[in-house]
Amino acid sequence: MNLKKLWWQWRGVLVATPTVTVLVVLLRAVGLLQPLEWRTYDQYLQWRPESTDPRIAIVGIDEQDIRAQGQAILSDAVYAEVISKLAQQSPRAIGLDIIRDVPVEPGHAELEQVFRSTPNLVGIRTILGDNADRDLIDAAPVLAELGQVGINDGIVDNDNTIRRGLLMVTTPEGSQAPSFALYLALHYLDAEGIGPEPVGNTDFWQLNGTIFRPLEANDGGYVRADARGFQTLINYRGGSELIETVPLRAVLNNELPVNWATDRVILIGSVAESLKDRVYVPHSSKMLALPKSMAGVEVHANLTSQIISAALDGRALIRTWSEPIEVLWILLWALLGAAITWRQRHPGKRTLLLQISLLIAMASSLVMGAYGLLLLGWWVPVIPPLMTLVGAAAGVNTYLAHSASQIRRTFSRYLSDQIVASLLENPDNLKLGGETRKITILTSDLRGFTAMSEQLPPEQVVKILNLYLGYMSDIINDYQGVIDEFMGDGILVIFGAPNLVANDNHPDRAVACAIAMQQAMVQVNQAMRAKGFPEQDMGIGINTGSVVVGNIGSEKRTKYSVIGSAVNLTFRIESYTTGGQIFISEDTHQEIGQVNNHRLAIQSKVEVYPKGIKRPITIYDVTGIGGDLYNLSLTPEDLPLQPVLKAIPIEYVALEGKQVGAQHQHGNLQKLSAKTALLHIDGTEPLNLLTNIKLVIQSESASTEIRETDIYAKVQQQGQDHQDYVITFTARSPTVIAWMNEQVQEPAQQLRQP
Repeated sequence: MNLKKLWWQWRGVLVATPTVTVLVVLLRAVGLLQPLEWRTYDQYLQWRPESTDPRIAIVGIDEQDIRAQGQAILSDAVYAEVISKLAQQSPRAIGLDIIRDVPVEPGHAELEQVFRSTPNLVGIRTILGDNADRDLIDAAPVLAELGQVGINDGIVDNDNTIRRGLLMVTTPEGSQAPSFALYLALHYLDAEGIGPEPVGNTDFWQLNGTIFRPLEANDGGYVRADARGFQTLINYRGGSELIETVPLRAVLNNELPVNWATDRVILIGSVAESLKDRVYVPHSSKMLALPKSMAGVEVHANLTSQIISAALDGRALIRTWSEPIEVLWILLWALLGAAITWRQRHPGKRTLLLQISLLIAMASSLVMGAYGLLLLGWWVPVIPPLMTLVGAAAGVNTYLAHSASQIRRTFSRYLSDQIVASLLENPDNLKLGGETRKITILTSDLRGFTAMSEQLPPEQVVKILNLYLGYMSDIINDYQGVIDEFMGDGILVIFGAPNLVANDNHPDRAVACAIAMQQAMVQVNQAMRAKGFPEQDMGIGINTGSVVVGNIGSEKRTKYSVIGSAVNLTFRIESYTTGGQIFISEDTHQEIGQVNNHRLAIQSKVEVYPKGIKRPITIYDVTGIGGDLYNLSLTPEDLPLQPVLKAIPIEYVALEGKQVGAQHQHGNLQKLSAKTALLHIDGTEPLNLLTNIKLVIQSESASTEIRETDIYAKVQQQGQDHQDYVITFTARSPTVIAWMNEQVQEPAQQLRQP
């Protein structure tokens, strides 16, 4: 398969996938998706089953302890007693998460003695501020002297949540110091014979085979995070108070079992709300509950447990993928979203419900798959791939909608907008068959265009038609007419089908449309003159009746059309018109007359005998329509007949349909105007009104070219004498028009070609 064919078959996927991926990656790169990623990560941690770690316990200072001691800042004597009693139970490590950089009497000397006699005790030192502008809250001097100090700074994200913890940090003095949690964990692991080991020439280190890697600025859902120091994601065991916690008074009052602290890591710290040492963690925010904070000592306990569990139990650390792999992950879901939508694009396969169901299934797979990966210790992006999944599907649908719009515009050049809409919105309308419906039919035709086109180059004929049909199409669309067919210079329009609107007064729309079309001929002829084309005149016929409308043809070639005698009658009515006229049938006249708030302006009416019709019909020459919806009228042309210098002898013959009659008669033209003439016939056989005739000039003063040129006209009305008739020219050559201009005695205006 060549690349061009492959591109065409999968063009929607190949366009939507990279486009949406790039947009989402850019959104992610500027940090707009970071809050959503954090919230999703927090939710996943809340979904995980909570677990305790019996190796860790907390001695918490709560509100009742503060009331019992009578002060918020407890004395050194209290801590000396608590540490001594805990040390008697042989814990592996004791962590004092209380600042003790200055004495708090009484009992300071006793506390210093306890510090010196408890080698597995770890105090804290806090580093605040940034870089050179750091301020220190030093550790207790004795613990600092003994080197039994860990850093207890927490790393707070922009949403005031602690998700990261420090393992190592560079102190203002330039040395590497362990965090409070790491120091406690190493004390515990030392009893197991486990200590940190370097990993090759990297900055990584390992404990019993578990490799610890520092968090980088763009790991997981982070974007350009401050990654100074050796940071790690805290793998919380659960929410607040999950770690076993006993009150300080339980130690002071000897209420604990004698071996409660044996071989455990015991942390001493504040859990009271009033002491303000509480923070928000991933488990704090609940959808249907107020956020619940966690004590700072509990955060340290979770991080201590995480290090110990990773080294002894193989509990996974939370890791992240590299940025290139994350981009490929995002791209994969964009590809899936685009492919699913693209595969369901074909009629008969694709339904909106199926597409939505598949996308929901894929989105669910993504959400639960990412949750499963987190259970295994991997934090992978969720929001960006979810956005690309939906975005790529939306992109493909947008592309398909654009393509459908282009197809619709293309087919609208061959079918009306209404028919195209009907077929696209209801494919059942493609089935062969029809229905009987009363509609109004309009047909128009340029007078003498066939004869004129024979004298012009084909390219010019096409340009004239395109210009004319362009104007007419716009007007027909404005009046919601359906162009059934272009027939050379003729147009067949239907009103009232295919979509039947309730209370649709289609005869009114048809007549109003016809008047607007005749009015537009002024602009059409202005454009014709500007391009050097001959001017045109148009006749319009309108009829209302019952016809069969529907899809006619075969499975391979179908046409939406109308069939019935009412259509044929419309063509007959139109054939009686001259340039600028609109003739309507009796049925159309009655339909419009049934509505009280409409009024037709009728110039004349005449009874005619159309070919193929058994009875005579009355047709009406309409010049306007008024009412609430439409108020349109035609301005009559004032074309007075002027006497000629000398009667122009002619030979004429009546046209029967499209055929030339056999009886050639003689007469002469006695008066002329821009469009009409007064014809005097020599014979006594009368001419019927609206009869088409062909004339040939017989004057000896005319050139051979003029005497051999056919002229077409229509009998318009009876003159004062029974042998006189006013005729309207329907087709004359420019040469004939120029010659006739010269025959007028006092031409008031130049004659023009209709």
